[in-house]
Amino acid sequence: MNIRDYKRVLTGISGVHVTAYDQAGAIEPQLTGRIIRRIADAGIHNIVCGGNTGEFYSLQHEEVLRLQAICVAAVEGKTVVTAAAGRSIGEAIATAKSAKREGCDGVMVHHPLDPFAAPKAQADYFIAIAEASELPLVAYVRSNAIGVADIARIATHPNIAGVKFASTDMMLFSECVRATEGTDAVWICGLAEGWAAPFYALGAKGFTSGLVNVDPGRSLAVWNALEAGDYAKARALVSKIAGFEVLRTKFNNGANVTVVKEALMMRGEDVGPVRLPGVPALDDADRKQLQQLLASWEPVAA
Repeated sequence: MNIRDYKRVLTGISGVHVTAYDQAGAIEPQLTGRIIRRIADAGIHNIVCGGNTGEFYSLQHEEVLRLQAICVAAVEGKTVVTAAAGRSIGEAIATAKSAKREGCDGVMVHHPLDPFAAPKAQADYFIAIAEASELPLVAYVRSNAIGVADIARIATHPNIAGVKFASTDMMLFSECVRATEGTDAVWICGLAEGWAAPFYALGAKGFTSGLVNVDPGRSLAVWNALEAGDYAKARALVSKIAGFEVLRTKFNNGANVTVVKEALMMRGEDVGPVRLPGVPALDDADRKQLQQLLASWEPVAA
């Protein structure tokens, strides 16, 4: 897939699948593959393997590479696959090379979490990986510290297809969009359905989602409403999932993946607990709240 076509895909939904584990705590490929295929069959435009919802930072490098193979095999060409990469530059480049071999369409590079990372050097980090990758890259930016000029430098690099902007600093985001007017930069809401409407209003297209693991049709309904410019409908749809998303933010987002996995388990899919340092399992009160939220969701038409 050329970068122009990949940019168009990124304006849809980038669904980040969970990683299922067996009783020994190892990746369970069959269930992981079935979840991925369900997301693909629902019509989600891009599936991200090894993303945060897939517990990237608790996975060993070999496990990240294994997820690429599982994901590509599961979708069978039905949708685009983006392989997540990150940590050291060397590891990220190796992950990108593996993604190319496995048949992925692009690479999403996680924001560097080094406590001594300098703002300008974080931009250089994304660019260094983009220049070494044969696949187009999505830069996952989570920092408010990188200056507008450096973020714009990321967004307009010839091998960077889009910026997954995952900060709630909407003033910074609007300045970045203005700084790249007249270019082919693609800005993606990196904070899921609940933030997609304000991001769209300021110039983003598309959003990331963990909800797709549980209810991809609901996520598509939000996307279709935003694409049609129907913000009232988008707000109404988001209001139904607000409790679900708020529950994910507990413990400084430590329950983010936990809520998704427990929702799947309530529906009979034993995906296993979240690995540390995430919250392995919900307490009884939060689990009851989640059950009530899921029971309140009527089917929606995408």
